[in-house]
Amino acid sequence: MLPRGNRKTSLAAALSLLHVIGPEKVLAGQVIFAASDREQASIGFKVAAEIIRQDYRLVAATRIHDAFNAAKQIAHPESGARLRAVSSDGRAQHGTTPAFVLADEIHAWQGRDLWEALKSGLAKTDDSLLVIATTAGRGNETLASDTYAYARRVALGEIENPEFLPIIFAAEPDDDWQDEAVWHRVNPGLKHGFPSLSGLRSLAKEAKDHPAERYSFQQFNLNIWHGNSRDPLFSMATYDERLFPDDETDLEALPCWIGVDMALSGDTAAVVAAWLHDDGQITVKPWFFVPGDDLKERGDRDRVPYERWRDEGLLTATPGPIIDPAIVKDHLRELAARFDVQEIAFDPHLARQIMQHLHDEGLPVIELRQAPLTMGVAIGDLERTANGRLIRHDGHAVLRHHFDSVVASRSETTGLTRMHKATKTGRIDGAVAAAMAVHRAVVGESKRSSYTGEEAEIFTF
Repeated sequence: MLPRGNRKTSLAAALSLLHVIGPEKVLAGQVIFAASDREQASIGFKVAAEIIRQDYRLVAATRIHDAFNAAKQIAHPESGARLRAVSSDGRAQHGTTPAFVLADEIHAWQGRDLWEALKSGLAKTDDSLLVIATTAGRGNETLASDTYAYARRVALGEIENPEFLPIIFAAEPDDDWQDEAVWHRVNPGLKHGFPSLSGLRSLAKEAKDHPAERYSFQQFNLNIWHGNSRDPLFSMATYDERLFPDDETDLEALPCWIGVDMALSGDTAAVVAAWLHDDGQITVKPWFFVPGDDLKERGDRDRVPYERWRDEGLLTATPGPIIDPAIVKDHLRELAARFDVQEIAFDPHLARQIMQHLHDEGLPVIELRQAPLTMGVAIGDLERTANGRLIRHDGHAVLRHHFDSVVASRSETTGLTRMHKATKTGRIDGAVAAAMAVHRAVVGESKRSSYTGEEAEIFTF
């Protein structure tokens, strides 16, 4: 495992040629250069072909077949050994008996068909060899993540396997990603100009205040594996800097907006209030509700300490297997009685009945549908507030976990952002409710849409 720019593909091509024209070749040996797609496989093959073309003796001893849209192959007629380039988006190579396989950039491979075919083919003969050359990837449920996790356990001595040799150049989690000494340690080619030091400095400068770019820099240039399969939305370092022990009595004089993300069966319900300060800063405070039945099993599934959070008063475990909406409704009444609540925003999809009851009682209920257009604007407001150091919070552990579990996708057409869970068992309800509350607070401050300059439309019964 090497970071991007350290000439992994060139090394891979050279290793492959050692088994075609070098001392590692065997009679009629099959050598396979496998990559994520045809383009990447073609790049590795072209490097191998160019190595041969640097010496007329190698040209005379080999046959290079690299016609456009034809199978790529380098043959050594004297021994019968040959190198073929294949891709993981092609059909599985179940008929092969390779002596050597180079698996290039497996973090980008889709599926396991080719991997399983090549591994089973290698097992057909003695003394076969598989070399994996890759940069770190993302996610926890891929071929590459499984391979990386196994390699780390072998490297750390947790698994004994003398037939598996992990060589990993990667920064550790507690390393300073902006420290150039760390860059040099994990990029062995950096002192020779591979990659460019000035190029890394430029990328790091942009990544400093841009969480998505920071993740990319850490992944591709420092070889740090991220559990998130997509880009984070929030800079958690910036978020952590905005911890303020606000006194709730100080908030009573400030205008307040509330966002509510109601729950499906067995899910989490979140209520987040946003108070607008005179200087434009926004204090957020959450309340969470989860079903009390099987709380330990739910925590094991979601990999979070629900029981401890309940005992610490960070969430309310409601009786039974589902959340009783009446408990959430009572809590909203209490907030409206204590604070200067301007609006309580709901997505009506799961909350039509509770919205009607609160509206009938005179509470300022509004609709804020969690559709891409409306929530895209709300998410943009929350992103700018959180990453722009305008948010204030008291360090609530559950809310932080929900913010940290958010990954983003951005529409190339509209420029709007959507929030997703980083993992299947992740929870982002608190971040969704916070986006609703902060957005309404921002609109309440300006009375105009931050995107169009038009008056914001408020839906009421």
